[in-house]
Amino acid sequence: MTTSDATGSGAPVGRRRVWVLWLVASVAYAVDLGSKLLVVAKLEGRNPVPVIGTWMELRVQRNPGAAFGLGATTTVLFTVIAAAAVVVIVRVSRRLSSTSWALALGLLLGGALGNLTDRLFRSPGGMQGAVVDFIEVRDFSVMNLADWAITCGGALIVLLSFRGRELGEAHTPRKQLV
Repeated sequence: MTTSDATGSGAPVGRRRVWVLWLVASVAYAVDLGSKLLVVAKLEGRNPVPVIGTWMELRVQRNPGAAFGLGATTTVLFTVIAAAAVVVIVRVSRRLSSTSWALALGLLLGGALGNLTDRLFRSPGGMQGAVVDFIEVRDFSVMNLADWAITCGGALIVLLSFRGRELGEAHTPRKQLV
């Protein structure tokens, strides 16, 4: 049995929100990947470029670890975690009937894919590639757009959880033929 929306279209509600997740994830991934390709080609090995005085600069840095450079020797673990996050989000997306949750999960998925791509394909490769970070905020961190997408998606998930927003319809098994 499928749940239909109020318009009477008969289309399952959850499937109507999955496109939001995929659209947001695709845009987040494409923007992250494009920005990394651009800054590596144009800025790597050069002096930092001021964006907002010395408070925010573009400075290319390779990060084998997690946020703030933590865990630089456990790159493979971060690769596995990112891959697991992608799998979980794709599986959960089947239940998705909330636009807000689709947006949040799309940001997480796009960001996870962006950093996972670096870990798989950047030097030295083989699940040990260093992530390209380039947005330096003084006295805070050097990040990339995938990190910002993950952070915004995570914050939205916390907000949705505190507000009691449901991810979607509970999964009901299909009727089995007897």
